[in-house]
Amino acid sequence: MGQHQSQGPVVRASSVQTGQQAAQSQSQVAPTPDRWRLQVVHRTRFRYGGPVRTSYNEARMTPENTTRQTTLRSRVEIEPAATVHAYRDYWGSTVTAFDLHGPHTELAVVATSVVEAGLEPDPAPVVDWAQLATADVVDRFGEMLRPTPLTAMDAPVVRAVRDVVGDADPREAGHRVCRFVHDHMQYLSGSTNVKTNAMQAWTSGKGVCQDMAHVSVGLLRALGIPARYVSGYLHPRPDAPVGEPVKGESHAWVEWWDGSWTGYDPTNVVEIGTRHVTLGRGRDYKDVPPLKGIFSGPRSEGHSVVVEVTRLA
Repeated sequence: MGQHQSQGPVVRASSVQTGQQAAQSQSQVAPTPDRWRLQVVHRTRFRYGGPVRTSYNEARMTPENTTRQTTLRSRVEIEPAATVHAYRDYWGSTVTAFDLHGPHTELAVVATSVVEAGLEPDPAPVVDWAQLATADVVDRFGEMLRPTPLTAMDAPVVRAVRDVVGDADPREAGHRVCRFVHDHMQYLSGSTNVKTNAMQAWTSGKGVCQDMAHVSVGLLRALGIPARYVSGYLHPRPDAPVGEPVKGESHAWVEWWDGSWTGYDPTNVVEIGTRHVTLGRGRDYKDVPPLKGIFSGPRSEGHSVVVEVTRLA
């Protein structure tokens, strides 16, 4: 039994559309200047050494609807034809579950979405450290306060970040933690994989967005700040012209609770805004992988992932 796991023109054999109704999704009303309309096309293709008999998969590639982000249209297409079911999981992510029961030597999954994104409106007043430590907050956010195998950080690093935070309030502390992580880790594509944990990446001094998010989440939780891992996409160009497709990637960042959820991108040291498209949130990467599954048949000969992002307005 093999496994699929991916960090990221196809015949439309099976598809599922989620988000707003079609009439709303086709709206041509231009977004306001502080919001971008983005199209994201995420293509994944697996190749096998021979016919695979059965395959069971989950795709988390449907952007969410929140006060910061509106999903106008979203569709997941699968080739060959598959039985498809969409549902919302425990963490609130939209999951496209599908299975195949006929012989196939390739599997293609294409997710296409149109999203309007901007800044989070009007954050709540920041709480103090005493409020974060109350039983109500600890009980409410318990799952986002406990370390996981991918986010646990060793005591010496936690002591170092406490010195960096100093007497800052929890909101400013979150920003200082993310800048601390960015300053101490080099972004290096291919230096880690989905199984690399936070301390391994920290010790090596390099990693990708997933690693910087894991380290940031681990340190925030160690300080007593509820924190969660966020999966999504990023348009790489702050000055992106309208209508130009560019190469993108699956991206990851963090959110911490300081009275309300504050999002920040430690890889690029920027607030979450017009260029960020959110897919889902969880304790770490394992809660929100873009695509995972199992199959019965010859081993996989590899896979390819291509993400294309276009600013539409």
